[in-house]
Amino acid sequence: MRSKGILSVDQPSRDMVLAELRIALRDAFEHRQRNAEGDYSSDPKAARFPEWQASTAPKPTMRPAVSLTGLVEAWWTEAKATGRKLSTYESYSRTFAVFSDFLGHNDAATVTREDVVRFKDHRLASINPRNGRPISPRTVKDTDLAGLKSVFRWAVDNGKLGANPAERVRIQKLKSGPRRRGFTDAEASAILAASSRVNADSRERPETIAAKRWVPWLLAYTGARVGEIGQIRKEDVKKIGDFWTLTITPEAGPVKTDKPRTVVLHPHLEELGFPQFAKAARSGPLFIHLGPRGNVVGPLKGLKNRLREFVRAIVADTAVDPNHGWRHRFKTVCREADVDAGIRDHIQGHRPRTVGEHYGETPLKAQATQIAKLPRYEPMMATHEG
Repeated sequence: MRSKGILSVDQPSRDMVLAELRIALRDAFEHRQRNAEGDYSSDPKAARFPEWQASTAPKPTMRPAVSLTGLVEAWWTEAKATGRKLSTYESYSRTFAVFSDFLGHNDAATVTREDVVRFKDHRLASINPRNGRPISPRTVKDTDLAGLKSVFRWAVDNGKLGANPAERVRIQKLKSGPRRRGFTDAEASAILAASSRVNADSRERPETIAAKRWVPWLLAYTGARVGEIGQIRKEDVKKIGDFWTLTITPEAGPVKTDKPRTVVLHPHLEELGFPQFAKAARSGPLFIHLGPRGNVVGPLKGLKNRLREFVRAIVADTAVDPNHGWRHRFKTVCREADVDAGIRDHIQGHRPRTVGEHYGETPLKAQATQIAKLPRYEPMMATHEG
């Protein structure tokens, strides 16, 4: 029947066909019997069957097979052209690889909603090998499920899948924890003191030693994102006129706003010797060793984890993030020092809050005037002084 284009038959039709087939077989056997007896005339009963006419309806088209991992690559081809970040691609790739391993196959077309639910439950019950703790519901929600939903939705929109199996899979509303805060004076002092004591003779890679020595200080005086500082290159540190500056740019790696910004460094960083360190460094990134094909994201993630562990050994309070705590603190210190809001937002890479704030530039001289208001950190002290 498949050769005639009949792909499926319902049960009543099947019963009817089988009954008629029994009658047709009886008639065929009677005709064969007459042939055996020497009667080769045509079978008059055969005339009751109409001549077969092939259906003119178009045959259903089958979607080409697509793998889970191949689906991410196809999504990325378009996503990259529209400005999505490499870090998003790497996150989604990891999710789909883990999902494929969990399912035991790589066939995207056979994935069901039940598969995604089982995967969600599996991830919630899994242990993070890096810290020995269960994977957080927020990670499952914002990384695993977000990746599956986004790529499967793209596949449906582009005719590669008929439905999104992750669309209605959710995690219960997460209970808000305590508000994240910045480092206290004592915590900031302890971290910077530890940074100042980093031993250059450590067995760690030179880039890691340099990161532990300088990244906390740069975060303290810029309030930048740890990834933005962790990926800076020798050429991003330069003296422009009277001011030592740091340029945070997508050319070095992921920047949340996708826009470069140049910030004036606090004079204390020059006194500590950071510009001199950068001048003496080899070309390229100061704090990471690039991966294959110049990959930044993987090495940067590893550096973030190492810095997190370095700080967490000093500040155990989970109410403050070991890396992001500097960002909160910088805003607080700027307010206490009456630093211009537009200047502090520019330094931190926060988007202007109004259309009017988009106008004009943020000159280095104006930055230097405001940055000079920030108190100097004295890491051996319990507090900082203005």
